[in-house]
Amino acid sequence: MANLSDLIEAFLLRTLGEDDMLQISRNELANYFSVAPSQINYVLSTRFTPDRGYTVESRRGGGGCVTVVRIHGSGNQMVQEVMHMPVSKGISYPKACTVVDRLKDGGIVSEREARLIKAALSDKALVMPAAAQKDTLRAGILKNILVEALKCGCDGKAEDNAAGKENAGVKADKDKKEE
Repeated sequence: MANLSDLIEAFLLRTLGEDDMLQISRNELANYFSVAPSQINYVLSTRFTPDRGYTVESRRGGGGCVTVVRIHGSGNQMVQEVMHMPVSKGISYPKACTVVDRLKDGGIVSEREARLIKAALSDKALVMPAAAQKDTLRAGILKNILVEALKCGCDGKAEDNAAGKENAGVKADKDKKEE
């Protein structure tokens, strides 16, 4: 016989179905299964993890609304390695840059976003004395960026942002004036 956590997980997976996102009230779910909301938290934090292809977003108040989001399973081996790697192992800056370049090449992030991510992961940005600490912090940051970048619900393609479009327009106007 399945335990209660298995039943709650199965219920959530059935409810999610083929959709990429599920919003549900933690309190209503707890009442449905006659358990404390902490039991729901336990299931969400252990069964719906990035390693298993999900991320959970939670809002306080209003019955504890919870959003379960399915994240893309990228076929890229290096991205998969980082997603499944314990943060405590850390990641070097060159390897992190390689992962970011793969995301850019796959159209998941734009050129500008790749530069911003690399800047955030650089040794210069991570001001701490020990390299191992930098690598651990870098791994945590990169893993969270990957989770956000690979969430379903986006079309999987990098989008031009408004600033990028404006800058392109300014450059085009400059080119016209020079002619």
